Amino acid sequence: MKIIKEKLALLAMLIALTTVLALTFIFPVPMTKGYVNLLEVGIYTAAMLLGGPAGAIVGGISGGMLDLILGYPQWLIFSVVIHGTQGYVAGKWSGNKQNVTRIFFLLLASVIMIAGYFVAATILYGKVAGIASIFGNIIQNVFGVIISMIIIKILDRLKIIN
Repeated sequence: MKIIKEKLALLAMLIALTTVLALTFIFPVPMTKGYVNLLEVGIYTAAMLLGGPAGAIVGGISGGMLDLILGYPQWLIFSVVIHGTQGYVAGKWSGNKQNVTRIFFLLLASVIMIAGYFVAATILYGKVAGIASIFGNIIQNVFGVIISMIIIKILDRLKIIN
C-alpha cells in the first residue's frame, strides 16, 4: 500500500493516459454491445512498471471510466473487477525482469480478462454474445502484450525504469 501513496500522482497520470489511449482506438462489436480498444497496453505497462497493486488500480479505474465515458454503464462493475484483476496478475511478479516470466504472467492476465468478459457477456446478453466476445478480446490482448513489451524494452534500454 505504501507504493500507492508514494506514486499517487504517477498512478493518476497512468490512469488518464491509459483511458485516453483506449479512447483513441475504439472498434465497436455489435454482437456483444461492447468494443475492442488498446486499454491493455496501459494496464500491462503500468503493471510491469509498478507492480500488482498499481496494475489493479490502473486497470480497474481506467476500465470503469472507459465504460462510463463511452456509454456502456452495464459493463462498469464487470470492467472494474476484470481489468483490476488482470492488472494485479500482470504486475504481481513484475520484479522478475526475465521476458519468459513477464510474458507468462501477461498471458495469464489475458486469459483472466478473456474468460471474465466471456462470463460477463453471457450474463448480460447470453451465451452467443459470450462466445462472440472471445475473438475481439484475444486480439485486444495480443496487441496489449506486444505493445507493452516493446514499451518496457525501450524504457529498460533508456534506463528509465529500475
